[in-house]
Amino acid sequence: MRIVLLGPPGAGKGTQASSLAIELGVPHVASGDLFRDAVRQGTALGLKAKHYMDRGELVPDDLTTAMVLERLEQPDAANGVILDGFPRTHAQATSLDRELHGIGQQIDLVLNLEVPDDVLISRLSGRWICRQCQRAYHEVFNPPTKPGVCDACGGDLYQREDDRRETAVRRLEVYERQTAPLIDYYRERSLLREVNGDQTVEEVRKALVDAVTQGSV
Repeated sequence: MRIVLLGPPGAGKGTQASSLAIELGVPHVASGDLFRDAVRQGTALGLKAKHYMDRGELVPDDLTTAMVLERLEQPDAANGVILDGFPRTHAQATSLDRELHGIGQQIDLVLNLEVPDDVLISRLSGRWICRQCQRAYHEVFNPPTKPGVCDACGGDLYQREDDRRETAVRRLEVYERQTAPLIDYYRERSLLREVNGDQTVEEVRKALVDAVTQGSV
């Protein structure tokens, strides 16, 4: 099966995509990893992508789609794939469908991890890093014994810009603008399965596997 895994920042897509890929025996294809690998290998598409990335611009939809399709043509993806981080927009979804149709393939199932905004903000905005040893902590899930002090070396803890509440809120706003139409797009095609992502990692994994099993009947 060719499966798309959707979910907002902080939903745990990367962890769950990797686990689900192992469970199903198919590759986990993350768009960010594709860009980095293609640039490192100096492929034609990678060099084109690097042109935009070096200028801090988004890689165009057609180029992103081409890189994903190139990856799907590899032998290990013949029996299926888990797509993580792509498509992100309605335009990318329609482009992907069109190109897949041209080679006799299609997206078979779309899994959407649903997590309340307050939980996502808590996950995204609670990380602190030690200035000396770079050990990471989380206010809720892995707090230091003494606030503001690293357990390992006694160094000061600080919060990066990306880990602040204001940044987390902005990231979720962008996701909502970009992805709400995408969720509707797949729902209208009866491909969407909603999965509760506000559970333990193992509970979410099991729910995803169940959704895949039901979707493949």
